[in-house]
Amino acid sequence: MRSATGLSAGLLRELSDVAVPLTVRRTRLYGNLVESTLRFLIEQVAEVEGSYPATGKLAEDFAVRRAAGNGIEMVGLIAFRASPVWVMAALADLSGAGRHLIREISTELKAHNLLEPEREFVTMDDLLAGLETFSEHTANTINTPPLDTKTLRKEWKELRANAAALPAPAIESLEALWTDLRAEAQAQGRSTFALSSMMALSAVTTVPEGLRWLSKSAPVAARRTGQVLGEALLGHYRMTLDEIQRAGYLRYWAREFRPYLRAAAEQFSPRRRTLTQKLIDRARR
Repeated sequence: MRSATGLSAGLLRELSDVAVPLTVRRTRLYGNLVESTLRFLIEQVAEVEGSYPATGKLAEDFAVRRAAGNGIEMVGLIAFRASPVWVMAALADLSGAGRHLIREISTELKAHNLLEPEREFVTMDDLLAGLETFSEHTANTINTPPLDTKTLRKEWKELRANAAALPAPAIESLEALWTDLRAEAQAQGRSTFALSSMMALSAVTTVPEGLRWLSKSAPVAARRTGQVLGEALLGHYRMTLDEIQRAGYLRYWAREFRPYLRAAAEQFSPRRRTLTQKLIDRARR
């Protein structure tokens, strides 16, 4: 298996150097999803020496980091509507005084290659236009789930219509949460988008349906006198951020994914009859 892995991964690496355009290979997305995976298979699985320079060596726990990193970021693209990145940018726009916060959020998205680096984004409409461009690019070049920008635009339109008579959260509270989120991402050695993706996953699985999306939370807030728009989501983000700070990113991730990890481990249990065993037993009859 090691020999086959080394040969196959090495062949794919050499072919990609020829077949994949240089502009694509230089992107951060390609480096994270393809190049680093091939390096892991070649160096750590097949134990091929001398194929890569000594500099930039992968971490020993690369497989765990990849599962807890890229997998979560994929979820972040799918559940983007529940991500603090989207929610805080929308609330900042509605507050009328949060354009500088949108600039900071867009800077983080640019660092993650989700927005064009040369453009400036100061409103939600600007962000939506930029995300549409990103979605089209990734759908055409890399096999990643594209952002559902059509749903995002519908969500933003409904939110503006429903939120006109509701109090928006104070811009100071949004800034404080965003500052804490960035600081915790740096402390955990993760990108802000990865941490936001984890918080989005927690919101989708924990927050009630009527409150996890801003467009649906607006009518709920309107029925509750004096409730601030998005208050439930912001409170959940704060609670999740505190839990990640106490437990650590990887431990929190493992706790959230425990049912799936347990199911994966049980596949290797001696008590579990494999498909091969079933076929052999059938052939003996």
